[in-house]
Amino acid sequence: MKSSEIIKLLPYQKPFLFVDEITDISENGVIGNYTFQPNEFFYEGHFKDNPTTPGVILTETMAQIGVVCLGIFLLKNEILSDKKPQIALTSNNIDFFLPVLPNQKITVISTKEYFRFHKLKCSVKMMNSKNELVCRGTIAGMIVSI
Repeated sequence: MKSSEIIKLLPYQKPFLFVDEITDISENGVIGNYTFQPNEFFYEGHFKDNPTTPGVILTETMAQIGVVCLGIFLLKNEILSDKKPQIALTSNNIDFFLPVLPNQKITVISTKEYFRFHKLKCSVKMMNSKNELVCRGTIAGMIVSI
């Protein structure tokens, strides 16, 4: 399954799609990136005169790239039989270290911890373009195709 096919299968669209590209994917993990554009809907009010990407959006970006993209890849045989993936976040634990500002490109690196009974748990980290750690933690979700 090609990266572009995985992105097309994501159950998101703008303005809530936070995946530009998948650069590497395998049974064990995924690497992808996203550039936060200055006109993103959340910058207008977070924070006044100092736009900063909210932590919940950083978590969502890591979930979309690190769990959902990988889950679609892992379920590719089921999804290719015309079944659509359904995703539900079940848990996350994220530590934040640096802010992400408008025009910043980030890279998400996700490593599968386990995938059984359609529950996927991953260790994820986000790096900025200077290769500095922005945030890291674990995210888990249920991924089924119906």
